[in-house]
Formats: sequence, structure tokens, C-alpha cells
Amino acid sequence: MENAKCRPDRQARPKALKVSNSKVVVIMKKYVLAYAADSSMPVFTQEDLQSLTHINLAFGLVKDGLLDTSGLTNIQLTKTFRQWNPEIKIVLSVGGWGAGGFSEMAMTPAGREAFSVSCWEAVERYQLDGIDIDWEYPCSSQAEIASAPQDRENFTWLLQALRRQMGDKILSIAAGAGEYFIEGTEMGKVAEIVDYVQLMTYDLRNGFTRQAGHHAALHASRGDTSGANTADMVELFRQAGVPSEKLVIGAAFYSRRWTGVQDEKNGLLQPAQSVGEGGPCYSDITEEFVEQGGYTRHWDEDAQAAYLWNGSTFISYESPWAIALKCRYIQKEGLLGLMYWEHGCDKSHQLLQAIREELG
Repeated sequence: MENAKCRPDRQARPKALKVSNSKVVVIMKKYVLAYAADSSMPVFTQEDLQSLTHINLAFGLVKDGLLDTSGLTNIQLTKTFRQWNPEIKIVLSVGGWGAGGFSEMAMTPAGREAFSVSCWEAVERYQLDGIDIDWEYPCSSQAEIASAPQDRENFTWLLQALRRQMGDKILSIAAGAGEYFIEGTEMGKVAEIVDYVQLMTYDLRNGFTRQAGHHAALHASRGDTSGANTADMVELFRQAGVPSEKLVIGAAFYSRRWTGVQDEKNGLLQPAQSVGEGGPCYSDITEEFVEQGGYTRHWDEDAQAAYLWNGSTFISYESPWAIALKCRYIQKEGLLGLMYWEHGCDKSHQLLQAIREELG
């Protein structure tokens, strides 16, 4: 699985050493990772770069079995980012919702090897720090892409091939937050190969769900037994073999909206006429937006999540306080860090500021 170039430990590196009562205590630096679509690259500020440890460029694609980076028209901005923060890690994320080609490419050893070589060539060409695989999802065609039962083992073998090519470069995955992802993969083996696993703990209620509720809650709302919350997902992946120190949880810089919601309990956990459609970005949820829509801001203490309600429309979003509580949860549970989708959805930079204040 490993080769001679791979470092023996690819976990977080110590940030500092402190001496307390004659004992040496290792303080682990937490990761803060921003997923950024190509169109959002110009949104980054120099201050943003001081708040981040990693940027995940979204997305490279699988085309004819090889990595295609033609959609990354702003990748030259990475040179500026490195000037702003020489320690920043810039990783190319491959895939995304509805991005196919994975199952077919990973079906054979030759296909996996050819793709891995093309990834390494891109890392060298653009002077990147690694590759992030966002296959949504092995063994599943819910995003209307090809899938096969063999995806489960092929996913592991694909990551092994990538690790051989990447050497000591970063290799990570984005994982769907649900039992379906665990069933479609070998997470115990995967966790041994990759540097870290990024749990997409958002869209937990989504475009398939007709019950209004939180799509990125930290804990469960009272009376909610669905398991659609961050803490339950973390426990699920721990049980599947992913150690806490390799787990990165996700935060949402965008919202989900349900319409035609039954007017009870401020819409929370009530049936809706629509599914959870994509709602406004965080920076679009202004006081003017709230006032014009007749919304009232609400806070669910049990779920530690925010939402808007106007009697018929329910909008689930992450407030700065909700983000801060996720950061405190990371510290408490010994997780590796926090990633978020997507950087361009908060042009106010308030959510990243909340992360910076909690994780430093």
C-alpha cells in the first residue's frame, strides 16, 4: 500500500509544544479547508488566506479516463495565494455532484494507473500540494452517473494507485455523510491510505427530502431520530474505522429552502410541498432579505442550528454562532478540522471570521 517515498505518518503536524507540570503536551494544529469553485477564486482576500490551512480547487473532472482541468480558468491565482500565505496547501478536488467517469475509469488496473499518472502530472504542472477525490458516490447512481457493485473495492484500489503516484503529497477524499457511503466503500482501508476524510455534513436534508429541517445541524433537533446531523455522522464514520484525528467535518456557506411547509412548530420537521432546494448564499441573507420575505430568525438549541421562517417557507442556514459551535465540537472531540462549501457563498467573510476566532 505504501511505497518508499511515503511518509510514515500523514496526520496533522504539531503546532506547538507546551510544558505543563513537567509533561510535554503536543498541541495539534487544526485544519481549515475552503472548497472554492473556479468562479469563486477571485473572492479570496489576503486576510482569508491567513485564516486557511488548505484550499480545495473545485473541480477537476474525469474525462476519457484521465484528469481534465480545462474548467479551471482561474488556477493561475494560486501563485498570488502562495504569496499571501506561503504555508497554504492547495489541493485539486476531482469530481463533485453529477461528475461521472469514476466507475468506468476505476474498473481496471490500467484505468486506475492511467488516471493516477494524469493526476500526478497536473500536480507537477500547477505546483499543487495534492489531490482530493470527490466521487459522489461509489456504488450509487443517485447523481445520475454510472455505478457498479465493484466500485466498493475499486475505490480502495484507486486510492492505492493514487497514493503510489502522490508519494508524500496530500491525498484526501470528500465523503457523503450517510450510511450509503459507508456501505459503498471500505472506510477502514480507505482511512489507512488517505491523509484525511472530509465529511460532507451538509445537505443532510436535501433535494430528495420533503420534510423541512436543518441540512447541516451539529446535533439532532428534539424528536428527530433520522440521524441527519454532524455528531451522529462523526460517530458513524468512527465506527466504520476512521480515526478522529483524520476526520474533517463540513460547514455550509449556503442554505436549503422548503416551500409550502405546514404551519406548525415554526415549520421545523414539518411536511413541505417542495424538496429542500438550494437557497440563498449566506451573504445574501441580509437584513433586507429577511425583512422583505417576512422572515423571523430562529435558533434550535437542541440542534445548535439557525433557520428562517415566515409561515410557509423554511430556510436552513449556518450562522456565525452555529459555525463557532462546530469549531468547539472539533476541539472537544479531537477531530482534525473543518472544511466548508463554498467560499464564494460568503462575500461578507463573516463565517470564515467565526472559524478564525475559534480555531486560530
